[in-house]
Amino acid sequence: MARKYWLFKVEPEAYSIERLEKDGTTCWEGVRNYQARNFLRDDVKVGDLVLVYRSNAEPSGVAGTAEVCRAGYPDPFAFDQRSPYFDDKSRRESPTWFAVDIRFRSRCRRVISLAELRGQNQLAGMLVLRKGQRLSVMPVTQQEFEAVEKLAGATCAS
Repeated sequence: MARKYWLFKVEPEAYSIERLEKDGTTCWEGVRNYQARNFLRDDVKVGDLVLVYRSNAEPSGVAGTAEVCRAGYPDPFAFDQRSPYFDDKSRRESPTWFAVDIRFRSRCRRVISLAELRGQNQLAGMLVLRKGQRLSVMPVTQQEFEAVEKLAGATCAS
């Protein structure tokens, strides 16, 4: 099966690329949008590559990359009453919410800002650049992923 490419949004106060680098791997949990959940459940697979995107930050933009190391599984936080992601309607036998695990791949020395992404003709079709696009998990093409990596060039380090 062919590798797919994704953009995962996260607020850096909740989880930063620096923390992912330190942790090595993490559970990408807490997604509470049905379309994004469907991507995690049905489409995100081991080996897929991820642009880690800082949202609601100054500047917003790509902070690094990761690789999926565990495909979709029931989000454990949906069952934890102490978690802000608890969902009393989600059942272990038929879970509502899903998570994946990702592994750190690289960190940009500076964020590749939304404005900088918008300035690249080859990225004009990226979903994250469209007005009103609020999904926290969204597909990107291989060409878009590679263009962002090239743009990051000297700014990313493994």
